[in-house]
Amino acid sequence: MRRKIKPAVLALLFLFIAIQFYQPARNSNKEQGGTMDIARSYNIPADVKKILHISCYDCHSSNTNHVWYDYIQPVRMMMESHIKRARKDLDFSEWGTYSNRKKERLLTSIKKQIETKEMPPPSYTLMHKNARLNKMQAKVLIDWVGSHE
Repeated sequence: MRRKIKPAVLALLFLFIAIQFYQPARNSNKEQGGTMDIARSYNIPADVKKILHISCYDCHSSNTNHVWYDYIQPVRMMMESHIKRARKDLDFSEWGTYSNRKKERLLTSIKKQIETKEMPPPSYTLMHKNARLNKMQAKVLIDWVGSHE
């Protein structure tokens, strides 16, 4: 016995395929370590730099490493929205443009959010397991940030 495909299912399938053609510009438009990058303002140890790049830079810089599912809608729209909001609050690629007062405020905020485990957010680490901070990595970041507050 043949089953009919319901019009609602066909409409949803068509909509899913149609939205794949909408692809916002990727957030990977600058060379890593550009002239305004935080690494130009501070001498960042290699272990701190590695943690920042793995756990922070995808959302808080102009150098996002997109994974395969970031290209599938509606995930792509959600990711771009999340990155846009994150960079509005803190953009490591634009650190050199911030005033000293803003840098101090951001460093204090970074330290607090790592201590309270707000960053990186669980919604991000759910899909990016390598971005999770273990206790040692969190301590390394907190100590480094604390030395520059």
